[in-house]
Amino acid sequence: MTLAEFYSALEAMGISLVFLMLVFVPMEKVFPAKKHQKILRPKWLLDFCFFLGQYLLWSGLVLWTLNYFADYLTSIIPNSFQQKIASQPFLLQVFEVLVLSDFLIYWGHRLQHNVDFLWRFHKVHHSAEHLDWLAAHREHPLDSIYTIGLINLPAFIMGFPLESIAGVIAFRGIWAIYIHSNVRLPIGKLRILIGAPELHHWHHDLDRRAGNYANISPIMDVIFGTYKCPDKEPEKFGIQEETPNSYLGQLIEPLLPKRVWDRIKQGSEKL
Repeated sequence: MTLAEFYSALEAMGISLVFLMLVFVPMEKVFPAKKHQKILRPKWLLDFCFFLGQYLLWSGLVLWTLNYFADYLTSIIPNSFQQKIASQPFLLQVFEVLVLSDFLIYWGHRLQHNVDFLWRFHKVHHSAEHLDWLAAHREHPLDSIYTIGLINLPAFIMGFPLESIAGVIAFRGIWAIYIHSNVRLPIGKLRILIGAPELHHWHHDLDRRAGNYANISPIMDVIFGTYKCPDKEPEKFGIQEETPNSYLGQLIEPLLPKRVWDRIKQGSEKL
């Protein structure tokens, strides 16, 4: 990354931070899911480190990785099929991208909770014990590559134009922050169609397989029997496993065998 690119990323991060605070902090105060949760709640600094890491370090790595594989994978699909996809009406393309990506992320997300190797990285996100707009950014970079690739690469490879995908990407980004926010705006039966923060809050329950794996629309959860939404907030968020409390620890621990990490931890405790 050049100095100019770093300054550009720094500027984008600053604008995003101000925008998100202006949108979500008032919303969390007016419509709180947990009424007594403070803005500077426990571990907010850890989540802020993840926020900084996403904008200044890992977003470039994720984009480079996806572009690297996209250049190869786009040659798999026949050009004639890609042209038929691109020739469809714009709104139809957007709808198809939404449905396809929602289907893929449901099963990909469900695998993250059921396959131990994927869970090693995904549990970093679930280690957050307090949910708000900032906690949405707690994510291991390899977990980000998996998720973003699953959502975006298939549509790109099939020939959907970037114009059709870009709006969906932007909407999903804001939506992901919204469903993690400390907000409860009950919308009745409509939440089966478009989801709500309370659904994702139950996904972050201590139970690793609590359900609600869908992203935008919970229809997949309803169809496959993983929909869960009691009329209250979970008592606790987080995971039942022991996890590092530092930013570097949460980045490094999933990469190492458990016995190696245990030795490192024991050594640091003796210092």
